[in-house]
Amino acid sequence: MARDYYEILGVSRDADKEEIKRAYRRLARKYHPDVNKEEGAEETFKEINRAYEVLSEPEIRARYDRFGEAGVSGAAGAGPGFGDMGDMGLGDIFESFFGGFGMQGQHRTRRSGPVRGDDLRLDLKLDFREAIFGGEKEIRISHQETCNTCGGSGAKPGTRPKACGTCSGTGQVRRATRTPFGSFTQVSTCPTCNGTGQIIEERCSDCGGNGQKQETKKLKINVPAGVDNGTRLRVSGEGDAGKNGGPAGDLYVYLFVNEDAEFQRENINILSDIKIGYLQAILGCRLEVNTVDGPFEITIEPGTQPNTVVRLENKGVPRLGNPVSRGDHLLTVMVEIPTKLTAKERELLEELAKIRGERTGKGGKDGIFGIFNK
Repeated sequence: MARDYYEILGVSRDADKEEIKRAYRRLARKYHPDVNKEEGAEETFKEINRAYEVLSEPEIRARYDRFGEAGVSGAAGAGPGFGDMGDMGLGDIFESFFGGFGMQGQHRTRRSGPVRGDDLRLDLKLDFREAIFGGEKEIRISHQETCNTCGGSGAKPGTRPKACGTCSGTGQVRRATRTPFGSFTQVSTCPTCNGTGQIIEERCSDCGGNGQKQETKKLKINVPAGVDNGTRLRVSGEGDAGKNGGPAGDLYVYLFVNEDAEFQRENINILSDIKIGYLQAILGCRLEVNTVDGPFEITIEPGTQPNTVVRLENKGVPRLGNPVSRGDHLLTVMVEIPTKLTAKERELLEELAKIRGERTGKGGKDGIFGIFNK
């Protein structure tokens, strides 16, 4: 089972961004493979990176707080530059967390590369029988798509982005600084291009230079038989479009099932009640009952007791991932006792009581049939 990310960083669940950042700094210095050669240090460092990656981004953190690891399973690498910190040196960590200071003479180009698009979530309600038998559903989503006019470049058709003159296309500006601990190079995001390394002189009129547009589209998805509340379906590539040629994110559809007036569900079994008369319970009978497959005839055995459960095999919910295998339909028999009797009915029942040697009451207090006098 995955460890809690707050526990990994040693912070409380209401810790602010700065507290999370300080905890990451401390642990990164301690467990980075360049410093700590102990067995297991590298795996611990990866855990720390993953925890910070999730908790440092407000939107991803909110999904984690609500849904746990399942809510952020597609968010790996979504943070700003923390997708693969296990391969970074100590200089990179200093650059990212200590005011942008890197070791002098270390000149690494950080031009923006492909960025995976964000994952999206959609909640979908299903009727009771739709969840049991599945089927095709049409949904409508709104997501970011690559602008067709500029092909995602953000530049006006016929033009191209140019390398930023301030940072020479690196996306960073550097300044040498002397400190009591030695000479360091301060690295910061280029203020002219905001770290992209490119300048768009003539922006695309359709997307305003973003390279993406918010679009609404219809999708048809297949809901498998046997889904239940909280089942999550993944629709690959239908999240937000990636940037700089990166892949699109995924769409996660969370399913919620409406209650049914007649049936209840317990795992892969279906539960319902059936009411019969007391004479039917005594003598037995054949009845037609409702199931999710339609009407079905059952046999009530003579002498059936109240709350007896009749099992209808293979009339329940298909097993998710194996629709050939189904649960059962469990019918609870409810025996109705009449509160009023005609004179003839009472006469016959009293005669039956005499045959069975059972006492009956006249005032509704002494015998088992006293209730009929009310």
